[in-house]
Amino acid sequence: MARTSSSGLSRNVEPGELGSVDGSNSFGKNVEPGSFDGMLISGWFNLATLRELSEDLGVGNESLAFLNNFTQNSRFGGLLVVTGCTDGIGKSYAKELAKSGMNILLISRTTEKLEKVSKEIGDEFSVETEIVQADFSNGLPIYENIAKHLQNKQIGILVNNVGLMLAYPQAFNEVSERDIWGHVNVNMASVCAMTKLVLPEMLARKKGAIVNIASIAASGPIPLMGIYSASKAFVEYFSLSLESEYSRSGITVQTVCPSYVATNMTSFSPLINTPSLVTPSADTFAASAVRTLGYTSLTSGFWTHGIQSWIVNSFCPRWLFMIFMKNTNKLLLWDHKKNKQ
Repeated sequence: MARTSSSGLSRNVEPGELGSVDGSNSFGKNVEPGSFDGMLISGWFNLATLRELSEDLGVGNESLAFLNNFTQNSRFGGLLVVTGCTDGIGKSYAKELAKSGMNILLISRTTEKLEKVSKEIGDEFSVETEIVQADFSNGLPIYENIAKHLQNKQIGILVNNVGLMLAYPQAFNEVSERDIWGHVNVNMASVCAMTKLVLPEMLARKKGAIVNIASIAASGPIPLMGIYSASKAFVEYFSLSLESEYSRSGITVQTVCPSYVATNMTSFSPLINTPSLVTPSADTFAASAVRTLGYTSLTSGFWTHGIQSWIVNSFCPRWLFMIFMKNTNKLLLWDHKKNKQ
């Protein structure tokens, strides 16, 4: 279940690569203990392990990342565009990036909430804000209007945050058609469509960043939340592909894979909706995650989430992950029903 990092260092080593049980490497040489080749290969494995851990923890170059809030505007220039931004992670991302002085285009479903958040951010950070009402669950028809608002604008950063999750864990036969198409249109299609709208202008300037909010749920199939985990796996794979395609074009593509964050999406159970060390508030999470932009292409965004991700991807086979998550969701469903009574 180990992920492959953008550098190519963090990956499973297949038999015959670099080293094997008989002490030979991929070049057909025997490696003697203490030899230069042996030290080189040992160093490679140590570096790969450290890189994988740093990717999963989301720390990147933390020695520099604390300055990141103050350099995003100069690094990427242009406008900040955030989808799904009237509460939760999206709103917190918008506020955190507004600290760098970037003007913001906010795209979300409810006009009243958009106006409130727009005024709040504009007043607090003295930046210009613009709003676009769009219900991403409606699919293709909404993008013509969004495109008009983006026309002739330099887009510095796009945060593809808009997303939905089942109201509570449930078997697939209980999932409504509305929720099925919601996961397709909101969680998956929006990421592709919004990226398609901003990418040409970014490529022309050879500058820009696309941040795609996926989830630790992309680590494997999750019974009772299967459609959600599948949709987030789509986001992760699509995002990592983009990062590879445009890594030499001046475009930064970052995939963010958080675990539980205390937002409206997790409100069905107090077990995962009470801010804590392992379930941060949206503001706490965003303050951490934003600092990794430009320093790591795949991040959990928050240090305790990074530990969870590292354990899952390094030591947890798929069958065990599925059993654990199925039982976790049964517990959350029980807690949800208990609190509804």
